[in-house]
Amino acid sequence: MVKLIDLFRIFLRIGAFTLGGGYAMLTMVEIAIVDKRKYMSKEEFWDLIALVQSLPGVFAINTGLYVGYKLRGKTGAFWSALGAALPSFIAILLIAIFFTEIKDNEIVERLFKGIRPCVVALILVPAIRLIKQNSWSWKKIWIPIVAAVLIWRFKVSPIIIILIVSVGALLYGIYMYHKMRKV
Repeated sequence: MVKLIDLFRIFLRIGAFTLGGGYAMLTMVEIAIVDKRKYMSKEEFWDLIALVQSLPGVFAINTGLYVGYKLRGKTGAFWSALGAALPSFIAILLIAIFFTEIKDNEIVERLFKGIRPCVVALILVPAIRLIKQNSWSWKKIWIPIVAAVLIWRFKVSPIIIILIVSVGALLYGIYMYHKMRKV
């Protein structure tokens, strides 16, 4: 059985050393929970992540909640989420306290500019894993590419894209349902 302190430590460590939010931490969570400790299978983990992605709220906290819940119920959910949230909370608190003193510091500015490419990589790796895990084909891959271009280049609101894709998926589902009934 998974120890609560282990769940807390895993998510505390991941929360402390992951920049870029929940997607950036996915690889580290997978390595810690699936690869090293074998607490769940890859399929279980990625099914859980698919569920977490569909929920409102902070992705990193939701990931901790659902992994903890899957492994140790409500108590596991609490300790995993606390571990994931605590480093960010402390960092934001410290930044709030010292921000006026460091906001124009050239070293701090260079540090953040140097971190940006790492954050992109930390987010890109789980995205590629999600693509591989879901056996994407060229018939499907155009959707996220077009969505990214619309958001980045044409400043289309992600909410509008989510609504359009949701309606498209619903219409496609209805079409497939009727097509299957005819067979």
